[in-house]
Amino acid sequence: MLDSLRRGFSFFVDRLSKTELTPEKIRPALQELELALLSSDVALPVAEEICEQVEKELTGVQAPRFGDKRGSVRETLRNAVFRVLQAGEVDFLGLVEEKRRRREPFVVLFVGVNGTGKTTTIAKVARYLLDRGYSVLLACSDTYRAGAIEQLGEHARRLGVRMLQHQYGADPAAVAYDAVAHARARGIDVVLIDTAGRMQTNRNLMDELAKIKRVVEPDLTILTVDALTGNDAAEQAQQFHKHIGIDATILTKVDADVKGGAALSVIHTTKKPIIFIGTGQKYTDLQPFQPKKFVDMIIPESGGPGRT
Repeated sequence: MLDSLRRGFSFFVDRLSKTELTPEKIRPALQELELALLSSDVALPVAEEICEQVEKELTGVQAPRFGDKRGSVRETLRNAVFRVLQAGEVDFLGLVEEKRRRREPFVVLFVGVNGTGKTTTIAKVARYLLDRGYSVLLACSDTYRAGAIEQLGEHARRLGVRMLQHQYGADPAAVAYDAVAHARARGIDVVLIDTAGRMQTNRNLMDELAKIKRVVEPDLTILTVDALTGNDAAEQAQQFHKHIGIDATILTKVDADVKGGAALSVIHTTKKPIIFIGTGQKYTDLQPFQPKKFVDMIIPESGGPGRT
């Protein structure tokens, strides 16, 4: 995975490692790097920011005039990418534990477009919490899509957790409200709320999501984004953040993403962190997102292949 992004960075390091680091020499290579980033699903503003930062730091850097500058170039590039990935932190388990100490349920509202793997991601997060000793309640506020209740219900059955539901056509906000009340009354630690997959351009549906958020006042609003959607990932993130306000993102299907630019684009667009990445279909295929590890994957410190 992430092969395209890795190749683009590797080519840039190789090209500049044996040339004088002057603006005249650096800029043509940066133009090629920008094109490589765009072809790897990195949004234009992100690609421009990385290239500008690299040019600023590399120009005039103290390095052997004719020797191999690979180390200096690679470190500068790593720093520029790492800056993009730094968008604050969400201590997910710390926040959950804080609410548990107050004997209040921690409420998470999941939003995202159809097909991003949102419902499966909710099940993965539930498993992540169960494995760490927290009790979980699933809430199906997707009351329109045929099969939505059955899908989330099957995950609940497999995980051995309760799910709160109403009938199809019910008010999604009422489902979420009742789920939080149910959890509070029974001492359940975490409520994970599934919602209908919204097309980010549909204002009426976005307003409905905003209503759910007003009613339950979730502790976290998490956007699920499919890494395979390419540049559309940044557009989705921008629209959801504009209309609803998100606190973090979970990037799904990262195991199948050969390009790798979605992570950079989503974080840059929202200025909110990615907290988990989905790496497969099993409930355990959910990993905390670590910016340094991501950088190591695409720009290895040693200059090796960086395969995963």
